Amino acid sequence: MKVFDLEIITPVKKAFQGKVKAITVPGTLGSFQVLYNHAPLISTLEVGKIKIIDENDKETYYATSGGMIEVLNNKVLVLADTFETPEEIILERAMNSLNRAKERLKARKSIDIARAEAALARAINRISIHKSYQVTIQ
Repeated sequence: MKVFDLEIITPVKKAFQGKVKAITVPGTLGSFQVLYNHAPLISTLEVGKIKIIDENDKETYYATSGGMIEVLNNKVLVLADTFETPEEIILERAMNSLNRAKERLKARKSIDIARAEAALARAINRISIHKSYQVTIQ
């Protein structure tokens, strides 16, 4: 399988740069995968999981809270709102966010429901990525 250039940038850092065989992202209309010689594309991203297969066939998973992706001439640029490894996710903090969002939605008094639902989705995603893909160091 051939490789292409991938760069992932967040508002606070350049999170990833390198050659990869594939990236799978949570598009607005569903997850999709980009491989070598993919057609040009610009898409928005939703809360979800990003999967990268590097040039050595190693799979890594990340949590994102959305953003945009551009694919052009075997170069992929992801502008991600957030991009976290499972190890970077602090489970206690994610659980607290989940509980706060649930409480706000349950109360439904003078709250921004869309914002609370988005917070809930981000918390669930972070917890899922942390629990499913964290590498234990021994």
